[in-house]
Order: sequence, then C-alpha cells, then structure tokens
Amino acid sequence: MNTLIYWLGRAFITCVQALPLRLVARLGRLVGGFAYCLTARYRRVAVNNLTLVFGNEKSPGEIRLLARENFRRLGENYACAIKSAAMNFEQIRPHLEFRGFERFSPNHPGTPRPNILAAVGHFGNFELYARVQDIVPHYQVATTYRGLKHPAADRLLRSLRGQNGSLFFERRADGEKLRERMNRGGVFLGLLADQSSRGAHIPFLGHDCNTGLAPAVLALRYDARLFSIICYRTGLAQWRIECEEEIRTRENGFPRSSEAIMRDVNDALGKAVLRDPANWFWVHRRWKD
Repeated sequence: MNTLIYWLGRAFITCVQALPLRLVARLGRLVGGFAYCLTARYRRVAVNNLTLVFGNEKSPGEIRLLARENFRRLGENYACAIKSAAMNFEQIRPHLEFRGFERFSPNHPGTPRPNILAAVGHFGNFELYARVQDIVPHYQVATTYRGLKHPAADRLLRSLRGQNGSLFFERRADGEKLRERMNRGGVFLGLLADQSSRGAHIPFLGHDCNTGLAPAVLALRYDARLFSIICYRTGLAQWRIECEEEIRTRENGFPRSSEAIMRDVNDALGKAVLRDPANWFWVHRRWKD
C-alpha cells in the first residue's frame, strides 16, 4: 500500500511540476478556497486565532474574509512549493528577490566563517528559504525538519527537498550529524520558530504562548549570529525573502538569557505577521490553553 501511495503521489507531483508556475499558483488558490469551505476544523482554528489577535480592530466579517484569503494563500504556497522544487535557480529567479543578504558576503581567504542562525516561520512559500543557498554559496544552508508518520508521505517530502544542495536534518534522528556539521563552522541554519513548542511562555502578538528555545540555545552554543528571515508574498507566484536586523545574543560581553533572546525573535516574527496578516500560518493552534 505504501508503494502505491508513493507512486500516486509521484504522479501528482509530476503533473503539477509540468504546469507553468503562475497557473499552479492560481489552481492552488482555488483549492485553498475550497478547503476554507470544506474543512470546518481548520477554518475554526484560523478564525479563532485571528479573532484573538485582531478582534478589537476588525469586525467578524473582516476576520472571515482574512481567514478565507489565508486559506487561498496556503493553497497557493503549497502548490507552488511542489512546482518550485523542480525549478533551478535561473528559472525561479524572476519570481524571487532577496533583501538584506549582502551582509553575508564571503570572508577574506583564511578567515573562519561564523555559523549563522536564522529564525524563520511559516510565511509565504516557506520552502523557498532553502534557496538562500543559491545566493550565499560560501555558506552551507541547512535546516531541521520533523519526519512525517506515514512512510510514503515522508519519502515524497524528502524527494522534494535538498535538490539545490541544502542539508536537511531530521530532528529526532540526526542530532549527532547536525552537531558535527555545526562544529565545523560555515553553516547557515534555519529553524522554524513560530509554532507552539515546549520551552517558555513568551508573548507573541500580545498573548503568551509556548515558545521553543532552540534558536537561542543553538546560537549561544555555537557562537552563531542570529537573524529572523521572512518570506513575503509580493504578488501571484512572486516572493521576497528578507533578512531582518541581527538579534543580539550577548550583552556587555555576557550571554543573554534564552528567554530574552526568544522574546526578540517573537517580536520580529510578530511584526512580519502584522505587516501582511494573510501571509502567515493561522491554521496552527499557536496559543494553546
């Protein structure tokens, strides 16, 4: 059964990747609109989250419209992620721009390259974060992921990733491999930091929530510079990946607390949400009881 599911999935992926990117984006938006109507559970989560954050400034009707657009964006992003996985950098370049990465210019020969830690989130087509490898080839771009429970789905996901040289480490199984690579230096590591995770209760968009400390802990452990990086949608099948200002991990020569660092990370991610609310992943229960 797993083999059948895998090959059916491969056939679907092949069909999507054969279509033009803008057509894929439009079809994805259409599917996302249907999902809004058909998936009451996730629609309810999105509306509840939006009401928690914007209930004092937006009417229920405005919140429902924002939730519907969010579902369309999610459909567009997932569909485009499948298509863009098969595109080389020259093909994706007209649809993608970068801002703020000039600060990562190559070091002088013989100078060690410090590790870079990027706190990222589910913004826009977040699978495009791996494309940073194409503009900072002097770094090794890497990220962690949690493998899917279904073997066929996990195999399909892995087949879509890593085609441009980025490294992917499974969180539960590849810890030693990640440590070994980080100790060698020159790694540009992206970590998702916008989901509910065990760590500390830290405000996000004005409300306390469980916040994982991994970006802060790893930045301190490997003496890495820490930034937040956001993928913004600028139009149909158009994105801009922005590297924000550096987040301080030390103060007066001493390490800051992980909680203080992650408070700054949450502030940076929150500003990105407010800049374009429909661009974020509202269907996740970020604020759990």
